[in-house]
Amino acid sequence: MKTAELRQAFLDYFKQQGHAIVSSSSLVPADDPTLLFTNAGMNQFKDTFLGREERDYSRATTSQKCVRAGGKHNDLENVGYTARHHTFFEMLGNFSFGDYFKREAINFAWTFLTGDQWLKLPTEKLWVTVYAEDDEAYEIWNKEIGVPAERIVRIGDNKGARHASDNFWQMGDTGPCGPCTEIFFDHGPDVAGGPPGSPEEDGDRYIEIWNVVFMQYNRTADGEMLKLPKPSVDTGMGLERITAVLQGVHSNYEIDLFQDLLKSASDVLGGVATTEASLRVVADHIRSCAFLISDGVMPSNEGRGYVLRRIIRRAARHGNKLGAEGPFFYKLVDALAAEMGEAYPELRERQSQVEKALLAEEEQFAKTLDQGMRILEAD
Repeated sequence: MKTAELRQAFLDYFKQQGHAIVSSSSLVPADDPTLLFTNAGMNQFKDTFLGREERDYSRATTSQKCVRAGGKHNDLENVGYTARHHTFFEMLGNFSFGDYFKREAINFAWTFLTGDQWLKLPTEKLWVTVYAEDDEAYEIWNKEIGVPAERIVRIGDNKGARHASDNFWQMGDTGPCGPCTEIFFDHGPDVAGGPPGSPEEDGDRYIEIWNVVFMQYNRTADGEMLKLPKPSVDTGMGLERITAVLQGVHSNYEIDLFQDLLKSASDVLGGVATTEASLRVVADHIRSCAFLISDGVMPSNEGRGYVLRRIIRRAARHGNKLGAEGPFFYKLVDALAAEMGEAYPELRERQSQVEKALLAEEEQFAKTLDQGMRILEAD
């Protein structure tokens, strides 16, 4: 199943379960000074979870574009060197606003992942974590779904403070939050690493593919946990990760979408090997840069524009390492629009603007480097 097909299958499944398909929000969060960029599917529903906003649906599903390259959630320096870090990624999600809660959310996730009509993942490959105090979620997984106790891991406050846990999710330092349950896929004994909660959990054998958050609280600035007016559900499944599982590859960069982008980048750079880490940087960064510009962010020396400038220049440096002579990065926008323009039409609508902005920034960066070299040589 290709990336685009999987994205659509997820939305179709939840539409069948009575969810409204809601378009991805902008990467620039609306009226939310606590966030630099949209970093999760629930961002656009924050006020709905808090009871401040009413919508004409109580169930929703999205494929949300996300960026984690600045602020609290910053994966930038890892990108290109690991199997799953990205500056831009897509988060598949389903949401309940005071409608269903734990039982239905868990059943929805399990049916999509393992059902004969859907992804058909082998159940013996799936592990589950729950917040240590969440007996209800544990019982649903064990008694109703049938996951054996040895594949359900309770995770407590393992990050040094109350509710600071891998299984207690919060969008930021304040806002909606609650305990969560995560589903992991076991890539098998040929891959190093141990199950979640073990000393070897940072290995690549067991990979989280789905997170179901039970939104129950609003965390205030002073750390108080206020009960939300209606218990709700926020889930997220990384599209790139689940595509890698279904396509039988270990790295996100091996999925069809990235292979096509890597091939295009290789062609632009004269045929360098698609396995080069620097080429993975370029292929990753074109997504975040193009989507940020299409959402109105422009390179600058402050705020979001500064983060964008850093990403563009990081891509340019890695292109230079691969032998680029002159601007090249802007040429990849066309390949990206071909891959993702159907799901995100703003890419095609603003393609020319994106290309011009990237070309201008590449040219400015080249001038800056040239001036720096002249100063060094003069010394």
